[in-house]
Amino acid sequence: MANSNYIKVFTGDFITVQRMLTELETENIKAVVKDETESGRLAGFGAAIQGLQEIYVHTDEVDKAVVIIETINAQLQA
Repeated sequence: MANSNYIKVFTGDFITVQRMLTELETENIKAVVKDETESGRLAGFGAAIQGLQEIYVHTDEVDKAVVIIETINAQLQA
């Protein structure tokens, strides 16, 4: 997503990404998920790393999103 107003804030597996999306939506943060595995499958290609998704948020919401993501990561590590 070069030259866009969106910044990658997290990369992880499907389940963790879904949890993060739910929390971000609760705070009215609209996130975009990039899944190269699925995109490659649909196009007939493969991806280097299977199963990882990326979460992007608008530059105006990065600070708020990072706090939410760090909180969830801390809970998952405990």
